[in-house]
Amino acid sequence: MLFLNFLFIKESLEKCIMLSTKILYNKNCDNEERNAQASPQAWHFCWALLRPDKVPEIQFFGASTLHAKISRHWSDLPPGQLDSLRSQLITQVGQFASGPKLVLTRLCVALASLVLHVLAETWPTAVPDLLCAFQTGESVTEADGQARCLALLELLAVLPEELQSSRIPASRRSQLRSALAVDWSSVCSLLQQLLQRPDAPCPVRERVLRCVSSWLTLDITLKDSEGLLESCLALLKESELFDTAVETIVSIISQPDCQRFADSLLKVVPQVLGLQEQLKKAVQDGDMETLDIMIYMTLLEQVDHWQGFQALVSMIMSCTGTPGHYPVDETSSSLTLTFWYTLQDDITSLDAERQTLYLQIYRPVYFQLVDVLLQKACFPRDEDYAAWSADDKEQFKTYRVDISDTLMYVYELLGPELLRSLYDKLGTLLTDTTHPSSWQDIEALLFGFQSIAETVDVSYSDVIPGLIGLIPLITANNVQLAETIMFTIGSLAEWLADHSLMLASVLPVVLHGLSDADLSVACVSALKRICRECRHDLHLHANDIMAVSQAVLVKDIHKSPQCMWIMQALGFLLSALPSDEILGKLLSLVTPHIQQLEKLASEPPSSANKLPIVHILGLLSDLFSTFDLNKQSERSEVMRPVQTQPHHNNPVVVVLQQAFPLIQTILSKWLNEPEVVEAVCAVFEKSLKTLLHDFAPLVTQLCELIGQMFSAYPQASALDLTRQLVHIFGCEKDLFSPIIALLELITNITMSIFQLGSRDHPDVVESFMQLHAQALRRKSDLYLSDHLDIKAVFYCGILSFKFPEAPTLKATCQLFTELISHCEEIPAVREVLQEDGKLLLQTLLEVIGGQSPRSLAEHFAEVLFSASRNCPSMLSVWLREALLPPGFPSSHLTTEHKEHFCQQILREQVSKRRMKDIVKEFALLSRGLQGTEYAANY
Repeated sequence: MLFLNFLFIKESLEKCIMLSTKILYNKNCDNEERNAQASPQAWHFCWALLRPDKVPEIQFFGASTLHAKISRHWSDLPPGQLDSLRSQLITQVGQFASGPKLVLTRLCVALASLVLHVLAETWPTAVPDLLCAFQTGESVTEADGQARCLALLELLAVLPEELQSSRIPASRRSQLRSALAVDWSSVCSLLQQLLQRPDAPCPVRERVLRCVSSWLTLDITLKDSEGLLESCLALLKESELFDTAVETIVSIISQPDCQRFADSLLKVVPQVLGLQEQLKKAVQDGDMETLDIMIYMTLLEQVDHWQGFQALVSMIMSCTGTPGHYPVDETSSSLTLTFWYTLQDDITSLDAERQTLYLQIYRPVYFQLVDVLLQKACFPRDEDYAAWSADDKEQFKTYRVDISDTLMYVYELLGPELLRSLYDKLGTLLTDTTHPSSWQDIEALLFGFQSIAETVDVSYSDVIPGLIGLIPLITANNVQLAETIMFTIGSLAEWLADHSLMLASVLPVVLHGLSDADLSVACVSALKRICRECRHDLHLHANDIMAVSQAVLVKDIHKSPQCMWIMQALGFLLSALPSDEILGKLLSLVTPHIQQLEKLASEPPSSANKLPIVHILGLLSDLFSTFDLNKQSERSEVMRPVQTQPHHNNPVVVVLQQAFPLIQTILSKWLNEPEVVEAVCAVFEKSLKTLLHDFAPLVTQLCELIGQMFSAYPQASALDLTRQLVHIFGCEKDLFSPIIALLELITNITMSIFQLGSRDHPDVVESFMQLHAQALRRKSDLYLSDHLDIKAVFYCGILSFKFPEAPTLKATCQLFTELISHCEEIPAVREVLQEDGKLLLQTLLEVIGGQSPRSLAEHFAEVLFSASRNCPSMLSVWLREALLPPGFPSSHLTTEHKEHFCQQILREQVSKRRMKDIVKEFALLSRGLQGTEYAANY
């Protein structure tokens, strides 16, 4: 028998050497590799692969096999082999101390994995034992001594890393972290000795720094690493260790609880301040690592020792104001912006007395910061900016956004006084003829105003009227300046709504810029915001806005998205005009587009005229999306009734009725083009959402049109439009007949899609599920009709659970949640549940136990919750019958697991959150992931 075992191991060894050879020559061997590493013989042949006469690639495979066995197949270790495995591993690490490095690292990872398996139970002295095993009397400067020292440091570095990367249950991970942290004092002592030895080679000290960073992941406190911090700061004078030392220092002082150790921080402040000259040189050289350490040190400000930190704050300010333009001349100033947020938070979190003291100290600092930020936000000279690359310009744009966010945050500290300061400076620039100003300086100040007004309520500021008065004085002979003017006006739209007399000052500026394609986004955005916020005060300006807008639309000055914005703006404007003016102005606006659409509809379909058709339909959609007469009397003192009454002869309805034959003509030619059909549906859907019950005169016609569309070419957009009709008019008795007829037709057609194969139409299936969920929710008695087959919908839903797309699964869950809730009032629902409720539950459990996305757990739980509340007796039978077959829905589930799950489901009829937790636990058990790292994030 022993001889047979030997032959078997020999054969396995030969196969693994062949496999290793394949690896060496890059042959495809993933499955073979996994099978070899998983075999019980791997415990034996891995040592043969590590022999000195093997090439490094084969040795690496041997080390990887060891790690795979220890980390994934620990239970396969033969009894009584632990001590042998441990001693062999330590010996191998020592033998490979001089390299190859890849093999050494892999062996260290394997040894670290072994330590984690036995540390808490059978080898609590693992770390001290390893320290003794690898420390010899040889000097670290000697070749062998240095190699063994580096091997030990490599092992110490990968130990916490292996803990972080291994799939270990959270409770076990916490236990191991605590056990390792106990040994930090002895590890720290060794590391500090090595850092302080003047004869320690650079590679040794660099590896020490890596060790420190690795062990800090074990939540080592600053107090316990105080000596190491001082030693690391001393290394900043050595250029070859500088980068690694900075990273280590940042790791030490950015630990979450560092604020509790003020004394430890104060000890190193003088060392940090001594780096000021080094900082200046680093900024000149673009060395961002030096800046990192300054920022993190200053973030640890201690309010009881503020004098000692003022120099650090000044150093950060000098970094924020690094000369030159970002990102062409410098790239370090952006790193400091987060610091100012944090310092401000520290100040505002103090008690009232100390906050008052620190505001006296820091308000001047923050006013200085505003000046620095605005200087950094300045555009370069025109000729310089023209030479910038597109990437540089994009980075500068992003940098300005970061500055804008910072200014907005700083306003919370400085308040209206900041706006007063900006206004005074802008007024001086525009009125002081003795000192001509550059457009860059003016633009920067406006940029500051816009940054604040964009998100902060400036309605109480007394300088905004003055700012509005200054804007027309600015000569915008530069695109960047003109854009900022437009964005500033747009940011003040809400203020203008309360001060409508000021509209006359800024509206001409916006309308004048509307004809400039270079100002498209900024100008159109400003117009849209003004029309939205000030719609009730624009009657006197309506003709001018209409004339200019129509002119630029006809001339095709703007790209399609901006044209859509213009139509939205006009929708806001027109809906707020006096009733007797609306229809005439609306017709004058849409008639040119309708005429163009008629011309295109008369032409044979081609790719050349498809885009214009979709564009014009999009213009109408966006116009109608904001044309809301229900908000016309928003400011009236008389409250509107809760039930919105239809407006007779709604102007949008008039336009749609006139355009209906044209739309039918377009569809007759373009019915097989999804983009055109979607654009047509969008016109009606957006009108529906805005007009609500005013849309009633068009419902019958639209139902017929949707039926024709869906019969010829089923598309999700038609289903979504039907869903809106059901939502708004489902309870209207006068419109019940065309809506139910449409629902029946759509259901029958979709059933045929399922019969022929629906896998290629996940969007149609999703929208179909949403439609019936909405119908059940809104008007469940639709399903009392003999012609609407709810059973067919049920079976379509069962098939929909087989789709992998998360949105489709979510919609299917919504359908069944609603359907089950009506099991008592709709006989057909009760019948289908009695007949095939078990099939529904089997399908649902199969999906839960499969590879469905974690985000769907809540929706699966809602289906079960609905069943538990509405048909508990049937659910009890379904559950026990569905879970009876062994191995269903997963081989990982035991009989006890299934019984516990049944009891939990049937007991839970109150809390949806609790039901979600039950489903989540069941899903993890089904996949064999309970207690893993994945489960912790599920």
